[in-house]
Amino acid sequence: MWDETATQTAPVLPPVRHWPALDLHGVEFDPVLDRLMQEGPVTRIKLPNGSGWAWLLTRYDDVRTVTNDPRFSRKLVVDHDVTRLAPHFIPVDGAVGFEDPPDHTRLRRAVAPAFTTRGVERLRDRARGMLDELVEGVLRDGPPADLTERLLGPFPLAVVCELMGVPAPDRPRMHEWTNLILSSAQGAERSQRAKEEMCGYFAELMRGEREGDGDDETVVGLLSTAVAAGELTPSESVGLALLIQIGGEAVTNNTGNMLFILLNRPDLMDRLREDPGVRPRAIEELLRYIPHRSAVGLSRIALEDVTVAGARIRAGEAVYVSYLAANRDPDVFPQPDRIDFDRAPNPHVAFGYGPHFCVGAMLARLESELLVDALAERFPGIRLAVPAQEVRFRKGALIRGPESMPVVWS
Repeated sequence: MWDETATQTAPVLPPVRHWPALDLHGVEFDPVLDRLMQEGPVTRIKLPNGSGWAWLLTRYDDVRTVTNDPRFSRKLVVDHDVTRLAPHFIPVDGAVGFEDPPDHTRLRRAVAPAFTTRGVERLRDRARGMLDELVEGVLRDGPPADLTERLLGPFPLAVVCELMGVPAPDRPRMHEWTNLILSSAQGAERSQRAKEEMCGYFAELMRGEREGDGDDETVVGLLSTAVAAGELTPSESVGLALLIQIGGEAVTNNTGNMLFILLNRPDLMDRLREDPGVRPRAIEELLRYIPHRSAVGLSRIALEDVTVAGARIRAGEAVYVSYLAANRDPDVFPQPDRIDFDRAPNPHVAFGYGPHFCVGAMLARLESELLVDALAERFPGIRLAVPAQEVRFRKGALIRGPESMPVVWS
């Protein structure tokens, strides 16, 4: 697991540790990341793909410092073959995840109205209605049922497509494309083809929106308006649409992890039923605790020499931060490996920090809240239909989550 042949040209640097792609079961905390955290707040890592090594920061304060520091660039990552988890790395032109301010700010501004409190609340009744319809179908068919197939998959897909303005007949294709883009299981070529197909779809949808009378409150409508006004290029609007669509389905895995915990901890589920007022805090604590992804996300490139946690990061070197590790920092979260619904304060960074804070955080919270409410209120005595170790989790996925979750109820 550990690469002990790290370069000797700079003996003052920490050794380069190899971080393999692990298909972990359930909500197990990555053992490699745990080891790296124990080694210190700053280490060096080599992931399965890309070239070279990168710095890794795991302490809460350092993670927030770097993610909010303009001396670390996302845009430069496009021009560097940075060591990474995914075998495929072909960012879409103008993708907001690979932009720095002020372009990053300009791109986010175009879709901001859809993600304000008003924009998200506009969806609440519609989202609740879509979930109620799905739940009624599950209850009508009776146990057993696969929560992933019946609720965790279709509900977030329906909500993000509603937000985007994707017509209902096209939503299954969106789901298939997203799964291919987020998985390495079928290879880089198939993943790239799915990305191109989704981009082509959004380009055509926006073209039709500009030529007709679309809903300017949907993301596609907002992006089309921004292109028509000269505020975005067509390729920028497509890249942003792709990122939001894919991110919207991340709720499937994240909420799946939350429900997996609740189904394995009847004490926690009982508390949610007995005290509905604790549910918002419970969701925040589960967001802090669950593994949102495998390994780490996107890197940054230092624009100049910067000292962080006592390490001298040179201009041009790649840096990763771990939000998962930051959320387990014992200096910020006492007893971090314990789920505590009364934890306060709980300043987790599950949705990131700084300019790249997840634009859909409020929407993700809404969906998680509705799903937890449904599980607690509509399914008395719900429990796993198989032993926990037999619940299948996705293989080769960049975002961890249950592939299926069979349940029964009273």
